[in-house]
Amino acid sequence: MPRTRNRLIAAARRSMLQRAELHRRLDIAKAALRPAALVDRGKYRVRTKLDDAAHAVRQEFRDNRWPIALAAAAGIAWLMREPIKEHAPKVARKVQDMATALADHFRAGPASEDDDEPVEEDDEAAQ
Repeated sequence: MPRTRNRLIAAARRSMLQRAELHRRLDIAKAALRPAALVDRGKYRVRTKLDDAAHAVRQEFRDNRWPIALAAAAGIAWLMREPIKEHAPKVARKVQDMATALADHFRAGPASEDDDEPVEEDDEAAQ
């Protein structure tokens, strides 16, 4: 009988340990399935994915600066296409007028010396 008793006591201890372990695992599962814990886990996963994506974008930009800069400029120009369509003819006309005026100025050549000198007023004659 003592052997049986020792076996029963050992079985009872094992059973209590197993029960405690199951309760501990159940508490962990309950804590993990709380809405706040699920939200925190989701935030963490999203944050890590965004950090990884940002790192990859930064690395690609470092590796390919000019093509990406040109693509960005083209994208901005595409976004601004309507205002450009409206204002481009006016700006082109102004630039053309300025170029024509500048060309006329240089084509005229040097004028006579009488035209270059400013006319001085005689202070004594005015009195």
